[in-house]
Amino acid sequence: MDSGLPRVGSAPEGTRSSGDDTIPKLLLHHARVRPNRPAMREKRLGIWHSWTWREVESEIRRIASALSALGFQRGDRLAVIGDNRPLLYWSMVAAQALGGAPVPLHQDAGADEIADALARADVRFVVAEDQEQVDKLIRVREWYPCLEQILYTDPRGLRTYRQPFLHELAAVVRKAAEGEGRNADFLTAEIARGSGADPAGIYFTSGTNRPPKAVVLSFDNVLATSRAAVAFEELTEREDVLAYLPMACIGDHLISIGQAYCTGFCVNCPESRTTVMADLREIGPTYFLAPPRIWDNMRSTVTLRMEDAGPFKRWLYGLFMRLAERVDRRILDAEHGGAGRRLCCWFGERMVYGPLKNALGMSRVRLAYTWGEAISPGTFDFIRSLGINIKQIYGPTEGALFVTVQSDREASAEAVGRPLPGVALRIGDEGEVLFRGAGAFQEYCKDPTATLAAKTADGWIHSGDAGFVDTHGDLHIVDRVEEAGHLTDGTVFAPMQIENRFRAAGPIREILIFGHGREYVAAFVTIDGLVVGHWAERQGLPYTNYRELAQGPEVRDLVRQTIEAVNREMAQDAMLARVQVRRFLVLEKEFDPDDGELTRSRKLRRQFIAAQYAALVDMLYADEMRGEIDVPVAEKEGGATMRRTKFTVVEAAIFRARQGDAETVSRAVATPG
Repeated sequence: MDSGLPRVGSAPEGTRSSGDDTIPKLLLHHARVRPNRPAMREKRLGIWHSWTWREVESEIRRIASALSALGFQRGDRLAVIGDNRPLLYWSMVAAQALGGAPVPLHQDAGADEIADALARADVRFVVAEDQEQVDKLIRVREWYPCLEQILYTDPRGLRTYRQPFLHELAAVVRKAAEGEGRNADFLTAEIARGSGADPAGIYFTSGTNRPPKAVVLSFDNVLATSRAAVAFEELTEREDVLAYLPMACIGDHLISIGQAYCTGFCVNCPESRTTVMADLREIGPTYFLAPPRIWDNMRSTVTLRMEDAGPFKRWLYGLFMRLAERVDRRILDAEHGGAGRRLCCWFGERMVYGPLKNALGMSRVRLAYTWGEAISPGTFDFIRSLGINIKQIYGPTEGALFVTVQSDREASAEAVGRPLPGVALRIGDEGEVLFRGAGAFQEYCKDPTATLAAKTADGWIHSGDAGFVDTHGDLHIVDRVEEAGHLTDGTVFAPMQIENRFRAAGPIREILIFGHGREYVAAFVTIDGLVVGHWAERQGLPYTNYRELAQGPEVRDLVRQTIEAVNREMAQDAMLARVQVRRFLVLEKEFDPDDGELTRSRKLRRQFIAAQYAALVDMLYADEMRGEIDVPVAEKEGGATMRRTKFTVVEAAIFRARQGDAETVSRAVATPG
């Protein structure tokens, strides 16, 4: 089933300059055309520091000279690991300028994950941020001796390290500066040798159900996709973005490097991961990309603030949010609705919407994306109700982020938009989404078998996602193809579709759905510690930690009420009425990537969790409603230990589709255990 758009294509006319087919060439272009425009900012010790495009070019030249002096050559790969720092971004472009490819890694990855990634990408050089990363890399080198040189940017705690392969980047840059005149000409010649077909970087997939794959993207992939999205959204050099997503995330690369170098806009790096929200308010970005969990957190923040507000503020908030829910405010404010409604929205902007956006750092945002996984309809509608132009985009790493995008007027939580110009879609066997276009990846590094399985002879990419295209041409993602389940009565269900109804609903942080080969749907639930903790304090319920809070009978009853409310809504949907959640367990811990339950991009590893907690899954379908059981807990060093865990299975009411009356069910009301 085709989308009706051209099957293949290039970037829109006018978005590409002749000869600017690599990131380093675009660097030279901006240093020449807009030398004094800010290119990057970084907050250090509470102060924002800024670099112009001319200064960025100079910094990248020096780093490239240093890498070259250490033996970095065309075709080499440079891994970078750490928080979002200008020096790490510049090191990536310096590697590209020398004809190499950057390989950004997750800063919270363990030593075993790093070693596997370096081996898959054939990395010889690494630039790390600080002692934490260096310590991991020194250990990695014992397992992966091909790692020849480790450079670091922050010397704190490292002055006594004497390994010959370990270097402070600034010291190597100073030493290489002696030959800067010769190297400047050499680097210019190396940049000129580059072409759009060269690798722009190697990025790893999430690895939800199998080991991550190393995806090779060319400059043509990155720049064609970036330019198409820039043209579609009319982005300019005046944009401000906050670079806070992990550098290993393809979303960060396409915006902080791909689109930034296509347009010349400014990229801002926060002081630390703990100060992101404060730095967001200071910068006031105009363009913002975030996964659903960030938007969920923003919604929770506003909800908690309103619960602590006075009666008049709560009344005013409720009044104007109800008004916003009835109509998309961006469309209403632009041209639709009567004078009375427009006046109400104007007043609401000054009294409610504007102050809330300012508190979230969203006052200047004119374009916002959610991406990576499904966002809950409640969160999506809430963010748009504030007047923030949030839209969904869809694109796996193999598609260079932008495969589909929503227009301003047709944004919704149900679909993920239409193909970007130059991209074609079709729905293959078993409902799998296939796409092709200029952003389609080159190969999986050192894995030709997987590459052949993912790419057809005529260029179509298997996404692995199940979906459909509606009558308007919008793509809907249902779930991963391999995740589709069947109840024993033959009912087909998509776990992600059900989970999306519950996620971020009141006390629920994450929910994991089971039911394949079973009589009914059941779930694991983790609570939102911030939301539930605030609720418990207002209820006068004592607790000392997350575990005590999650296992409290009052909290389980609160979760039950939330699940039943969503079940009632699902009963009115013909596709979901038969897959309401009948039983659930509130886990005593949150899902954690260090325990293997989440990917480094915070996606649920469904099959791993089902296997790790198989005994608890069985309890959801057993007669016994309460007890203790030994469950394996992953260790950071590998393997697992057994931990005695209490469980209480809670039974929720399910509802008839027509009347919405509760069916007769037995319900286990949680009691202290």
